[in-house]
Amino acid sequence: MTNANNLQEIAVAQPAGDEGIQLLYALSKEELVRIIVDDAKNWLAHDGVWFQSLEKKYGMDVAVDIDTDAWRLFTVVEAKRIMERLSMKPGGGIPALVECLKHRFYARLNLQESVEVSETRAVFRMLDCRVQSARKRKGLPDHPCKSVGIVEYSEFARTIDPRITTRCLACPPDPHPEEFWCAWEFTLKAD
Repeated sequence: MTNANNLQEIAVAQPAGDEGIQLLYALSKEELVRIIVDDAKNWLAHDGVWFQSLEKKYGMDVAVDIDTDAWRLFTVVEAKRIMERLSMKPGGGIPALVECLKHRFYARLNLQESVEVSETRAVFRMLDCRVQSARKRKGLPDHPCKSVGIVEYSEFARTIDPRITTRCLACPPDPHPEEFWCAWEFTLKAD
């Protein structure tokens, strides 16, 4: 357990000019959680305005193509950083994937759940998606994120364990039940 003296030593060890990090050591756990959630919102807002800028300039098809390429790269970076933070090596199977899904930026913003979890299979569902819910409130159609999601979730799972395959069960623009926006099945291939 880290005590106040250890935090002071860590704070002192930070390089000069790193005020953005140093100020975090003086904050309460609640303040830190609020900052993490706010940072996740900022990340999603940036992702959204970036996408909208592409869409406005080049149209939806090009924006989705570029977004897919960006997610192909980002999701691997995110998975590797999560595994490093959790001291995980690739190859942890479905249990490792289910744990890593809880640590994504999306997990700070959306309501999600993993169901039907076993050693060889899990279904992940996005119960409330901040992007889709905002579009719904504005009277807009669902954002057609399936093609991006296939790449995003497949590459994330494959980074956690190359033996995991991903299948989309439901995702806009395809129909989906009212109780979730998208669902993904992860299966561990037999060795």
